[in-house]
Order: sequence, then C-alpha cells, then structure tokens
Amino acid sequence: MTRMIYVSFTILLSLLLGGCSVEGGDKSQPQMVDYFADNGTGNPLAVVQQPAGEYHNGITYVSYQGPFEDPYIAAYNHEAQSWLGPFRAGTSDLGRRVGRTKFDNHGKPTLLIDDLGYIHIFYGGHGGDKHHGVNTLGDVHHGANKHSISKRPLDITEWEAVDNISVFGTYNQAIKMDNGDIYLFYRHGAHRSDWVYQKSTDHGRTFQPPVSFLKHKRRTDVKAVDSWYAWVTRGEGNELIISFDYHLCLDHDAGIDSRGHVPRRHDVHFMVFNTETDEWRTVDNQPLNIPLTREEAEQKTLVMDTGDMWTFNGSTHLDNKGNPHVSINMGKDIGEKAGGPKLTYHLRWDGNEWLGGSPVNGQKSGISRGDFEVTDPNTIRFIISDSDGKDGVVAEWLSRDGGDSFIKTRELLRRKNSTFATTAMIKNAHPDAQVIVGQIARDTADRKIFLLGQKGPIQRPLKDATLPKDTSTFVSK
Repeated sequence: MTRMIYVSFTILLSLLLGGCSVEGGDKSQPQMVDYFADNGTGNPLAVVQQPAGEYHNGITYVSYQGPFEDPYIAAYNHEAQSWLGPFRAGTSDLGRRVGRTKFDNHGKPTLLIDDLGYIHIFYGGHGGDKHHGVNTLGDVHHGANKHSISKRPLDITEWEAVDNISVFGTYNQAIKMDNGDIYLFYRHGAHRSDWVYQKSTDHGRTFQPPVSFLKHKRRTDVKAVDSWYAWVTRGEGNELIISFDYHLCLDHDAGIDSRGHVPRRHDVHFMVFNTETDEWRTVDNQPLNIPLTREEAEQKTLVMDTGDMWTFNGSTHLDNKGNPHVSINMGKDIGEKAGGPKLTYHLRWDGNEWLGGSPVNGQKSGISRGDFEVTDPNTIRFIISDSDGKDGVVAEWLSRDGGDSFIKTRELLRRKNSTFATTAMIKNAHPDAQVIVGQIARDTADRKIFLLGQKGPIQRPLKDATLPKDTSTFVSK
C-alpha cells in the first residue's frame, strides 16, 4: 500500500511540474528570468546547513530561508523543464520573536528524503530559548529547532510539524544511511555547546536522545570556552566523515579582543565515525574518546595548524581511493567588521600524510564560500562564490594535479553590487542543478534564489518567480 501511494504521488507531482507555463493558451513565450524565487530573506542559504536540496527520480527538490525566516521548498522537473512551488514548510520562531528587528539567519532549512519518499525539513534553531528550560549540553540563544515532514511522499504542497528533535539545535546536517537510518547532526545550543547527533531507525518518525561527539568546556589559561564548527557527510560503507575547526569562544571581558565576542576560529581537523560499531577514529585508524576534547583533537585529529589565520569551516569528501579531501575558508581575522582576503583552501590525505593547503580561488577581496566534488585523487572540482570588486561571482574551479593548483574553468553567475550565499552540493545532484545560490544585493532587501548547474542558472517565467514578501518590519543584520 505504501509503495502504491509513493508511486501515485510521484506521478501526480510529475504532472503538476509538467504543466503548461504559458497563461490562457497564449502561444507567445513568457518572459523568463534566471532565478526561481525572489522572496529569500536575510542570508537565505549556507554550506553548513546541508543538504539543502536533493535530486530524486528526475526532480530536484530545493529549500531556502524565506519570509519571516520560515523554510520554503520548491521542486524542478528536469524532463518537463518546469517548476512547482515554493511552499512554506513550517513556522520559524526566529522570524516571529516579539520585538525582533534583525534577521538571525541561523535556522536555514536542511532537506532529506527518506526511504518511503517522505521529505523532511529541519529548521529554525539557534540554540533554543530560556523558556525551553535548561540546556544540559550547552547554552541557549534564540529560536527553536524544528522538524517538518511532507504529508505525502514526494509532495511538497502540504507539511506536518513533528516534535521529535531537541529544540536546542543549531546548524542541522541530515544523513541517510543505506539501511534507511537517519542521522541528524547539529550543535546542541549556542556557541558554548557540545556538537551532537540524534539517530532515527523509523524513517525520522522518532529520534533517539542526543549523543555528544565534540565537547565544549571552559579553558583555565584564558577567559574562554572551547567550542567547534563541524561538517558531516557519508564516507565508505557504514562510516561518516567529519571535518571541523576550533572556536575559541572568548568571554566579553577576556581582554584579548576589543570587540568582545567574535567568531575566532582556528585550525582544521578530521575524524571518522563507524555507525555500525559506534566507534570513532582518526584518519590513520587511532581510536578516539568521545566526546572529543580540544586536547585530544590537537594531538590526534589535526589536519592543518592555521596559526594566527582565522578559519570558517568548509566541507569534506572521499576520492575513489577512499582518501579524504578537506576544504577550509581562511583569512586574516575573519571577525566581525574585519578585513582581509578570505580564500578557500584544499587539503588531501594520501594514505600517509595530509598534503596541500593551496588556495583554490585567487580573489583578493570578499569572503569565499563553496563546496567541491572529487573523483580520482588528482581531480577536484569546486563551485565557489566570491567577489570580483563590487561584483558577486559564482564560478567553477578545477584541479587536475591533486590540488596543487586550480584554474577557473567557467563562470556560472555574476551580479553587480552583490554577494552570493551558496549551499553545499545538492545530494545526488543532476549536472544541471548542483547548488542553490542566494543573491544579496546592496540596493534591495529582496533575495533572489537561483538553482545552478554546469550550464549556469535554471530559468523560470518571471510571473512564477515573483512571490509575496512579508519582510517590511525587518532589517538585514
């Protein structure tokens, strides 16, 4: 019966997506634009909330932060070359907090399709709020981590809110294993919190309690707390791979930085989680004690010591030899109101040691973000958003020498007086739809949302891409 429902809604969605895009039988071509929505809000997308989209049975499903920071979902049928949506999938507490006048931007949606075809959206968290009670694994800030599931398989039009994950979550990352188990990774609170995972064995209908794997704790040598930023994805077989950087979370009276708390991050780390045995190890197979402390991480998991350079964590993937590659965004003082280039760097494990550390892109201004795919150890392809003067640019960068050098092979998108927010690679991505990108223009609060692939942005009729916006009472942070 479940299988029949799954197939029937697949057919229904395909019909909906394949509908005529010309009004009233008019044979003239509609005006087309290269974005699919114009109601993105604040900073609508990021690499860390991932995956934000998935390709499944000929359709790419995408998510982004829309009006009032709510999660919005759209779908693109590649054969019909037609869009459906976006539809609102839930209500974020971040955008509706009493008296709030700035975007929070930490509750952007994460999307996952389970083995029964239901679509899951995780969103809305930035550590939870005081009224949620005591966070035993960290501190609190705002919002509430939430979970919505589509009411029918592969149907994005209606959603049901479910209360089965911790409200204290921030930076959701969802992974489905071959046996259907779902792992939800996130930071359990605001800055001074453990990183945890919750596991579901029933297609996301229930989740086991949070399990800590990165430990926050107060330092004794400086007025600060150890904290982390992590990125998790599939490895080989039943393994997950994790790259992460260290966050020195300073007290406001630490006397180290006149700005008080700033995102002071350093170094690059890597480790492996065997989900079958619940064992954690280093890249060279040393066992790790979990939750991992800073002291053990510095001894066993360090990929690169970045010195006084500040980092913003990137992503990690395996090549066809089973060796990990890691990206990191790095520059001089990537703090609030800080200057200096922020380039994307690449490193790889050759079976014996970490190699590389070369910059991918050669831009000298702005902040670069992006993700990559790797085939053999020598061939690495990045899609990166960065700046070229006042222009925002999304481009492909390719290495054929193991990351020793990269060349810009194609420019996928460029806009004047703008920057771009981008996602990690879409899960199982179609070549024509690999990342979701949000334009942050300097002259408007509107955020246009693009779906980019190797041929550039996928187009949509202007009338369908023009959407209601409920952001008049908010200002950009």
